Amino acid sequence: MAIAKRLSGGELLRATRPEDIPFETTVEAVASGEVPGIVGQERAQEALRFGVGMKGEGYNLFAIGPHGVGKHTLLFQILQEHAARRPRSADWCYVHDFAHPERPRALELPAGLGSALRDDMLRAVADLRVAMRAAFESEEYRTRKQQIVGDFQEKQRQALAILQKEAETQGVAVLQTDTGMVIAPLREGEPIPAAEFNALPDDEKSRHEDRMRQVGTGVQDLLRRFRDWGREQMEAIQAVDGDFARATAHRVMQPLRDRFAELPEVLDYLGQVEIDVVDCAAEFLASELEGMEVALKRAFKQNGDDAGSFLRYRVNLLVDRAADSAAPIISEMNPTLTNLVGRVDYESRFGAMVTNLGLVRAGALHRAIGGYLVLDARRVLRNPESWECLKRALRSREIRIESLGQSLGLMATVMLEPAVIPLGDTKVILCGERELYYLLAELDPDFLELFKVLVDFDETTERNAETQHAYARLIAQLVAQEGLLAFDRGAVARVLDHAARMAGEADKLSLRMRAMIDLLREADFEARSAGRDLVRVEDVDRAQGSRRRRADRIPLRILEAMRRHDILIATEGGVVGQINGLSVFQLGEHWFGRPTRISARTRPGKGDLIDIEREVELGGPIHSKGVLILAGFLGARYSLGAPLSLAASLVFEQSYGPVEGDSASLAELCALISALAGLPIDQSLAVTGSIDQYGRVQSIGGVNEKIEGFFDLCRDRGLAGQGVIIPRSNAKNLMLRRDLVAAVEEGLFRVLVVEEVDQALEILTGTDVGHRAENGRFLDESVNGRVEATLAAYAACNRSFLHGGG
Repeated sequence: MAIAKRLSGGELLRATRPEDIPFETTVEAVASGEVPGIVGQERAQEALRFGVGMKGEGYNLFAIGPHGVGKHTLLFQILQEHAARRPRSADWCYVHDFAHPERPRALELPAGLGSALRDDMLRAVADLRVAMRAAFESEEYRTRKQQIVGDFQEKQRQALAILQKEAETQGVAVLQTDTGMVIAPLREGEPIPAAEFNALPDDEKSRHEDRMRQVGTGVQDLLRRFRDWGREQMEAIQAVDGDFARATAHRVMQPLRDRFAELPEVLDYLGQVEIDVVDCAAEFLASELEGMEVALKRAFKQNGDDAGSFLRYRVNLLVDRAADSAAPIISEMNPTLTNLVGRVDYESRFGAMVTNLGLVRAGALHRAIGGYLVLDARRVLRNPESWECLKRALRSREIRIESLGQSLGLMATVMLEPAVIPLGDTKVILCGERELYYLLAELDPDFLELFKVLVDFDETTERNAETQHAYARLIAQLVAQEGLLAFDRGAVARVLDHAARMAGEADKLSLRMRAMIDLLREADFEARSAGRDLVRVEDVDRAQGSRRRRADRIPLRILEAMRRHDILIATEGGVVGQINGLSVFQLGEHWFGRPTRISARTRPGKGDLIDIEREVELGGPIHSKGVLILAGFLGARYSLGAPLSLAASLVFEQSYGPVEGDSASLAELCALISALAGLPIDQSLAVTGSIDQYGRVQSIGGVNEKIEGFFDLCRDRGLAGQGVIIPRSNAKNLMLRRDLVAAVEEGLFRVLVVEEVDQALEILTGTDVGHRAENGRFLDESVNGRVEATLAAYAACNRSFLHGGG
C-alpha cells in the first residue's frame, strides 16, 4: 500500500514568478506592438474559420460555451476578417407594384444606388407636379384644345343651320335656347304664338303638328350626332392630354432611365411609373386655388409633403449599404419575430388602421443579407415564433415579412404582403450554452440540418511558459483597452495566479475574460484609491480580498454559528463514528466551503445501510449512488463467507437542505468503519473524496474552497496542526490562498493526499489497517480486525436472536 503524502507549501500554490513576466509594465508590453489576439481556443478558431468560409446549405454556426470566455470577441474578430474580403452587399428597396398594389415589389440595387433611386423619385414627383402644371397651362396646349373645341362648335353650328333651313321649308322653326332645342310652327316666316296656334282650326293645327313631328325626328337625330361628336371631342382632348402628359413624363423620367440603364428591374419599374403618371396626369395638376407658385415651392423642397395619391411613387429604402465598406455583421439583441423578419406598421385613419408602402420596416435578416447575423440562442427560443420563422427563412433561403397578429387573425386592417427577398449566402451564428445545443440537437429534427457547424469554446487553456507569456500580453492589451492604470509585472503575475485558481487546476489558465477584466478594473480602483499611478501586487490582493468580503456574509454567519457551538464541529480530540466532511456551496458567482459533521451508528441487522438523507428525500441521486458504492466496498471486504449481519445509518448532522454529490463517500466510509472498529477519528482533520467499490479514492470538485473553509474555522479557533485529507488526484487542482500556504509552511496546518481508503483510515485512527494473513484473518488489533470482530459479534447476536425466537 502506498503511503499518504503531506504536501509542502510549494505544492499548494503554483505561483507565477514576477521575473517570468516578459515586461516591466503593461505599458511596455503595449508599446512593443506584440498583440496576442486570442489566447487558447484553437479548436473554436478552426471551427469558426471553417464555418464562416464554408459554402453550402445548412452550414450555419452554433457557438457554445459558458458566458465570459470571449465567444463574441473571437467571433466578431474572425467575422470582420472575412467580411473585409467580401464585396459590399446590395441595397434593397420596396416599390409599388402597379399590377398588384397590395404586394409591394422588391428591387435589388448595387450598394449606394438605393438611396439614389429614392431621392431621384422624390425629385421626379416634385418635378412632375411642376412640369405637368406648366405643360397644361402652356400656349401650345391651350391652342390645340381650343382648336378641338372650335371645330366641334363649328360642326354643330353648320349641322343646326342645315336642319333649320330644311324645317323652314316645311313651315317649322328650330330654335336653340339655353335649355335645349325648341320647335315651333311658322306663319309668314314668324313663329305662331301659342294662343293663336290654339285658336287655329283643327285641320290647320293638325297639319302644323304633323310637320313639327317630322322636324322633331330630325332634331332627335341631330342631338344624337351632337352627343357622338361630344365623345369624339373628349377623346381628342384626352389624346392631346395624353400626348402632353406622356411627353412631360418621358422628359422628367429620362434622367432616371439613363442613370439606372444597366438595371433591367429598375428600368421596368420606371416604365410602369411613367405609364401610371400618364394615366393619372390629372393628379399632378394643382388645384386652381393652389397656383403655380405653391407647386414650385414644393418642387424646390423636393421631399416635402406628399399627397396621399403620390405615396405609390415613394421608394422605401429597406436596406441601405451606402456607408458600408464590407459585408454586414449584424447582432440582434432582441430577436422578436418582427425584429428578425421585419414588420408592416399601421397608422390610424378615421378610426381604422391602415398602412402603406412607406410603413414597411426591415428586420435583422434583411440587414444581414450577404453577411452575418449573430443571435443569442436562448433569446430566440424565448420567442417560439421567432425560432420557427428563422428556420423557415434558412430552409427556403428567403425572407418573408410575417405578422403574428395577422397570422392569428387578431387585426382587421388593410394589409400589405411585401414580396419575399432572397436570403442569399447569409450566415446565421447562434451563441448559447452547451446544454441548449444538445437539447436542440435531440428534440428539434431541423436543428442539425440548419446548423451544421459546432463551435465549442474552452473554459481553460494549458498553463506553460508560452501561454503564460501570451496571457500576460493579453492582460496588457485589456488594461490598455479599458483605460486602466499600468500594471507592474508583479501585479500581472498575481492576475495569472487568479486565472489558474479560476480554472480549478494549477496547470491551466481560465479563459473567462469577463471575470478577468472585472479583477483588472477592481485592482485599478484600489491603486487609484491609494493614490498610486501604477497597479501593484498589493492592489490585486486587496481587490480579491474586497471581492470576498462583499460576498462573505453567509460564510461568516456559518463561522459564527460554529464559534458559538450552534453548529457542532469538533477540531480536536477523537470521536468514534464521527468525522468532519467538507462541502462546497455557491451563492451567485461566489463559492465557499465549510465543514460538515458526518456520523455513523451501527448495530446488528440484515446488511441494511440506511442513508438518512435519502430516506427523508434530502439526498440527491449521486449522493445515494456514493452510499451504495460504500455498501459494495463493505460487502466485498468483510462478508467473504456469509452476508453482513449489520444495520447502519449515516447522516449529515445539522444539515437542513438538499445533499448532492459523492465527494463525502470517503468520509462516510471512514466514519462507518470507525463505528464498527470502535476506534476514534481524529477530529482535527477533515476529509473529502469519493471512492469506488475497490476502496480507491477519486477526485472531487471545489477542493480549494473546501480546504479553505476548514482552514478558516481552525484559524478562528487557533491553528495547532489541524489539516485536511484529499484525493492525491486533486493535488494538481490546488491553488490555495497565501495565508493558508504560509500556515502550512509554518507547520500550523496540514494538507494530506491519499490514494486509498486504507491510507485515510490509518491517518484518522492512528491504527494500522491490517491485511488478511494466510489464514484469511486480519490481525486482531488492526482496524480491519476490529471491524471483522464486530461483524462476527453482530452475526452471533443475530443467530442467537433467531435461535431464541425459534
